[in-house]
Amino acid sequence: MTAGRSRTRARQVSAAGLLLVLASASAACGSAQATATAEAARTKTSWREPAAYSYTLRAESQVLAGEFRVRVEHGRVTEVTGLDEDSGRQAREVFDRVPTIGFLLERLDRAVAEHADRAEARYAADGHPLRISLDWDTNAIDDEADYRIDAYRPASG
Repeated sequence: MTAGRSRTRARQVSAAGLLLVLASASAACGSAQATATAEAARTKTSWREPAAYSYTLRAESQVLAGEFRVRVEHGRVTEVTGLDEDSGRQAREVFDRVPTIGFLLERLDRAVAEHADRAEARYAADGHPLRISLDWDTNAIDDEADYRIDAYRPASG
């Protein structure tokens, strides 16, 4: 009787181990699939960063947090206006860290290449990003970044 229980227990442990391996593989595939989806969406877009544009950035990251109106010319941020008191202070203090949309897309591409735990983006019909969410390591603190892009307007001319 003891031998029968022993074999049954061994089968249960073996089955549980197999389920754990399959669940882990499935979770890893899900993460890789989300990253692949972000990468595929990026490569399908035909959007190219124009020489001049403006946009509203809502940023939540270790370096930058707030809401900003951003003007970009020739690939460089030329004007930043904070849309509330704290963002106004940040606009003055960390002006050089306010990104262009092109830089945000480069960060997304780098996160995908480095197999970040989360590298997601949503795109507008014209291909420019509406939201970029990054998290290199879900177990680490302060490596997450979330960017929302609104009121994007290419400069005329």
